[in-house]
Amino acid sequence: MSKKVHHAEDDFEGGLDAEAGGEQETDDTIERSKRNPNNDEQKEAKELPSQAAAVHQRLRMDGQKELARGSMALLLSAVAAGISMSFSMVARGVMHAKLPDSDVGFLIECLGYTIGFIAVILARQQLFTENTVTAVLPVMSNPTRKNFAFLGRLWSVVLVGNLLGAALSAATFLYMPMFDSATHESFIAIGEHMMENSPYEMFAKAILAGWMIATLVWLIPAAGQAKVWVIIIITYVMAIGEFTHIVVGASEGFYLLLIGNISWSELLLQFGLPTLAGNVIGGTFIFALISHAQIRGDKDLSLKAKPADSSGERSS
Repeated sequence: MSKKVHHAEDDFEGGLDAEAGGEQETDDTIERSKRNPNNDEQKEAKELPSQAAAVHQRLRMDGQKELARGSMALLLSAVAAGISMSFSMVARGVMHAKLPDSDVGFLIECLGYTIGFIAVILARQQLFTENTVTAVLPVMSNPTRKNFAFLGRLWSVVLVGNLLGAALSAATFLYMPMFDSATHESFIAIGEHMMENSPYEMFAKAILAGWMIATLVWLIPAAGQAKVWVIIIITYVMAIGEFTHIVVGASEGFYLLLIGNISWSELLLQFGLPTLAGNVIGGTFIFALISHAQIRGDKDLSLKAKPADSSGERSS
């Protein structure tokens, strides 16, 4: 008799034991959709109570995979994401230096803000604000103490990695001869403009940013070939609305810290903690909870309908 081999992902309670079959089913579904996408969509619509439930299922399975990954793999991917997110500061800073100081110039330079998000999402790197939705859904489906510990580990490792990548990028941009003085002045101006917000303003704007990133994560599975445009539109609105994001803002904040324009206490208390709390509340406690409750409601209605259908079959 063959003995089942234990893997790290088996420790996650409520879903990963069945995930292997789920992944195979998902792969088969993808292959079927390539051959006949219309039939696949019709089949999926019959099997799940709503299309929102299909998105929820896919994100939940992705979240299970992320929760099962090793800490070192998560950390390295998160550091890479922190570095990639600094491209937002670079692109916006370079455009800010070249464009006139006007409303039109501001609207154009905000396009640079989207670059980091495009790089991170398409490269599937670990971004903290994405995990406020994806990794939370499987835990909500089975909210045990052990699963919350898995979520806490994921959040901690990814956040540390993102901030390390942001700090490394800021130091590289400052100390390596990469940019002219005008661009460095743009980096400073962008960072100082962010730091003009009070802690409460940082927190309030971060809630909306967390909600928007969560919406982006929810839209990506259905976006198809329009994925890049979805990323651009949502993150562009974040830029022109000046909604604070913990990783992008960290790149700007670390740059100011390294040149001595702000202190550690200002970086942490005025920006870091309020923005982190706002992003988590917007992404998890608002969007993910509401979306999960919606799916649970769909499932409850579906379960209530099944006995009537089955009784009808027996009576016929």
